[in-house]
Order: sequence, then structure tokens, then C-alpha cells
Amino acid sequence: MYKIRKLDEQAVENAEKKWNSIAKPLHSLGVFEEIVKNIAGIQGTQNIDIKKRCVLVMCADNGVVCEGVTQTGQEVTAVVTENFAKGATSVCAMARNIGADVVPIDVGVARDVDGVINKKISYGTKNMLHEKAMTYEQAEEAVQVGIDCVKELSEKGYKIIVTGEMGIGNTSSSSLWMTCFTGIPLDQCVGAGSGLNHQGINHKYEVLKRSLEQYPGEHSAEEILCRFGGYEMVMAVGAMLKAAELGMVILIDGFIMTNCILAASRLYLEVMSYAIFGHQGDESGHKLLLDYLGARPLLNLGLRLGEGSGSVCAYPIVDSAVKMLNEMDSFAHASITKYF
Repeated sequence: MYKIRKLDEQAVENAEKKWNSIAKPLHSLGVFEEIVKNIAGIQGTQNIDIKKRCVLVMCADNGVVCEGVTQTGQEVTAVVTENFAKGATSVCAMARNIGADVVPIDVGVARDVDGVINKKISYGTKNMLHEKAMTYEQAEEAVQVGIDCVKELSEKGYKIIVTGEMGIGNTSSSSLWMTCFTGIPLDQCVGAGSGLNHQGINHKYEVLKRSLEQYPGEHSAEEILCRFGGYEMVMAVGAMLKAAELGMVILIDGFIMTNCILAASRLYLEVMSYAIFGHQGDESGHKLLLDYLGARPLLNLGLRLGEGSGSVCAYPIVDSAVKMLNEMDSFAHASITKYF
């Protein structure tokens, strides 16, 4: 279904040669150099273009919220989704600061919302404690929404996307994806979400444990997505896979989006090469998951906001890396003898 190519090794090599021609100590820019080589491999050229950027925010509600696993009620998803359209959320303010467009998508919010792109599959998922969160057909539809949105963004000239989400209850879905895909014990995958206290975390764990116990045995990646996923998460899987196919850079946000790239990699492992991990969030399972993936996040700011906020904060690092490669003086031009 997807044709995700391996990174262009010649472009990576050319980017490294250019770094080594720049008037600086060898490898002295560390992660900055690795970022640029990775993007060169993605775009197939050392002449990198990430000027046009956007934050794709996928919004939906999760049926398990009725089990009391969250600090806030489901109605918050709709309010925040509408605020994306007004430019009034945290990530909107952050995005303005870096010149990124915010593209909010309603793929399953529990009520009708104004001002955003309407791709609603249903008014939230089912309660995964008692049944599959979504049918296979609904999951396919969510994936297709992600594919279509990214294809349109690519056609408009976007070369890099931040994947963000809004969906009360989606840390619960993410915790179950994490334990199913990694084998890490569930209790190490469950955290405070949007602010649960110790008692709330224990209750959340018990609900998720019961959900898992009612689904024993081995299951395919597609089955796990349907059983425990949120529409916004499954949409993100489709978006990430299509972005990789189209040669776009994917800036991965926090706990939820890291689980989405994990899920996407269970379908097409090659997608991981197109991901840059923006930050390590404060959700307890996130560090474990990043370590499992061998991922090196650019920032650790103690965030637990979602929306794509951490990766938007990380974008200037990526942008600076590209600008340094393009704008720094070379040994030859600066009349400095190359000493390595």
C-alpha cells in the first residue's frame, strides 16, 4: 500500500562532506549534524527545504472516558478543537512564533464543532473496556483521512509536518498500544495523563488492565489499532506513513504521537527513518518508549500538553541545523587550513 524508500545514502554522504568542509572542529555540532544528514537522506539532496511547515492536529474523543480515567470530561475535546480554529490554543501561539500553519481536523469529536476541517467518522470511539473501540472499516477510514490530509499538504508545498493531537482519554489508548507492541508491563505504561492524582492513576490502571484481560492472546497490529485506538491516533498512523512515502520530514510530539509512530512502524518499519523526535514528555511511559525505540529526543521540558506543542518548540533546532549547513563559511572560503 505504501512505497517508503530507504534514505538516500548518497545525499547523506554529501551532507556529511559539506559539514566537514565547514570551518569548525570535526563533528563539533553533534546532533545538529545528524539532523541535517537525516533530512538530506529523506529529501534526497543536501539542498534541504523545510521552509513551509505545518502542525497537523488530529482531534477525536475516546469512549473509555466514561470509565473515569481522565481528569477532565469529554466536553473539553470539543472546546479545545474549536479554539484551534480561533488560533487560541498553546500550540497556535507557538506555531505563530515559528511561522507554521496549524491544520486542525475533526476525525471523531463527540459533538459537532465549528471552524475546523470536518472528517468525522463517528461521535467518538466505543468504550474499549467492553468492545472494540472501532470497527476495521472505521479504522481504514481514519487511516485514509490521514493519507488524504498529508497528500493535500504535500501538494501545497509542505516539506515538514508536526503531528499533534487533541483527544481526552487518549493516553489510555496509548498505554495499551505501548504494552501490546513492546511487551513493557502495563503498570509502567500508565501515567497521569492530563493531571490525575495517585488514586486516579491507580483507577486508570485497573480499567486498562481489565480492558487488556478481555482481549487475551496474540493479535495483529491492525487488530490492536482497532481494539484500543482512538480515531485521532489511527489517523496519525495513516498520516505518518503517507508523509514518509512522500518524502516529508515528520516531527514527532509526545507520548501519544510516539505510540503512533510505533504503531506505524509495526506496519512499515521504514517509516522510522523519517521521524525526528521533538521532545521527551512528562508522561511516565514516554521515556521508556523512547528508549525502546532507540530514539533521541531533541528537548526535555517536562511537557504533558499534547497538541504537537513539544515538537513545535523543537522546530527551531531543526531549522537552525539547516541554516548552519547553508550559511556557515567553509575552510576554503575563510582561508583557514583544514586541520583534520
